[in-house]
Amino acid sequence: MVSKPFKIIIITSLFILLGLVRVFEDNLFYDPFIQFYKQLYFTNEVPNFNLGKLIIHTFFRYSLNSIISITILFIAFNKTAVLRFSSIFYAILFIILISCYLVIIMNFSEELHQLFFYIRRFLIQPIFVLVLLPAFYYQQNIIHKQ
Repeated sequence: MVSKPFKIIIITSLFILLGLVRVFEDNLFYDPFIQFYKQLYFTNEVPNFNLGKLIIHTFFRYSLNSIISITILFIAFNKTAVLRFSSIFYAILFIILISCYLVIIMNFSEELHQLFFYIRRFLIQPIFVLVLLPAFYYQQNIIHKQ
């Protein structure tokens, strides 16, 4: 078993790694919507994009964030059930989100800018680890109290 201080160092390092993915997003990933949403997107035209390249890079980014996030969860709780649930959870959410992403991007209109923004955010940001970490912690505490 790994000591608690060592776990904290590893988990902190992995969160820093997630931050570095965000810091270097312009260099690592093809995503013309980064600049689009940094500007006044509701007054701008949708940027030209290569759909295949965009999907591949979105998948790569989601996968990278997911692997780091699942590793954080596994190290924090050291249970194969957490690893299995998290992996399935991330896979199912990817299928749902990428499907919505594709439908919206193929039928892009001004009314869909905000919805596309949030779906895209769930795909490119490691948001789920921020939900699963306290959820598993809470579940662990409930089980220990019983």
